[in-house]
Amino acid sequence: MWHRTVSELMTTSVVRAHRDTGFKEIAKLLAEYGITAVPVVDDDERPVGVISEADLLRKEAGQLDAVGLPPVLRPEPAARAKAEAVTAGRLMNSPAVTARPQWTAVEAAQVMERHHVKRLPVVDEADRLIISRADLLRVFLRADSAIREEISREVLLRTLGLTPGAITVRVVDGRVSLKGTVERKSVVPVVVRLCQGVDGVVDVSAELRHRFDDTSAMPEAGASRRAGLAS
Repeated sequence: MWHRTVSELMTTSVVRAHRDTGFKEIAKLLAEYGITAVPVVDDDERPVGVISEADLLRKEAGQLDAVGLPPVLRPEPAARAKAEAVTAGRLMNSPAVTARPQWTAVEAAQVMERHHVKRLPVVDEADRLIISRADLLRVFLRADSAIREEISREVLLRTLGLTPGAITVRVVDGRVSLKGTVERKSVVPVVVRLCQGVDGVVDVSAELRHRFDDTSAMPEAGASRRAGLAS
């Protein structure tokens, strides 16, 4: 079992801006390519920041209204400076949070969550931009048949060593249903947890029976050993 890497998921069309790219050119890039953000790179193709639609909208929000009245909200100095900016170098959010192509989708998602960002420019070992962003949601576009095959072969057979056919796996729209019987009760939560970690899985439901309840036998065995020592 393995997680897909950023290199497998990332968008391959590179769209970027430079520090001196103008406001209207940036807006044109977003509209032309149907994207919501664009990385800003230096002369060596190293990302120095990111500009999103929200950064461009600050200028609209800072304009006078239809009757010439000033905006109701008074922005902070930093926000006001962005609203007045006309080039990428002044508009961008910097520094750029980046990802490596060898990262797993899980690692990239954790970085996005930690830094509260919605996009990650992907860079090579020299920190040069090689891709526009990592589209982590592509992992949920995996075919149900591929998810089922990975769970049956990698999780149940190779990882847990379960007998083929012991558990029936059904996958519909990424939702996994497990039915069958395992030898020990303690294996049930392990099966569910491993299936939840398979790329593309949205949810896991399990109707798994067990032949032996080792979760209650283990504490009793420990108590018996302690009683034997005490005697």
